[in-house]
Amino acid sequence: MNLDVVDAAELAELLQFLTGWTTSDPARLAPSLLAYVGHPAYGLAQLRNDLNRFTFLLGGNDGEPLFEPAPLSALRPPSADPTHYSR
Repeated sequence: MNLDVVDAAELAELLQFLTGWTTSDPARLAPSLLAYVGHPAYGLAQLRNDLNRFTFLLGGNDGEPLFEPAPLSALRPPSADPTHYSR
């Protein structure tokens, strides 16, 4: 698949916008993402990592965000109680 350079730059800007948005209010966005995804294994940290990776692949950044240390909350295993998370 070929992607025009201008289109790739616009897509990278959109991904950067979404990455910034996910960091703006995690207290509200994390529960919303959990309700949408339906499982705690894919949270805001994983979404941001994917957005940063795709931005890097489009040439929108130098990949540095991919190597920043994750917050400790992202390293915590999900709750073992399956009733804790409901859709």
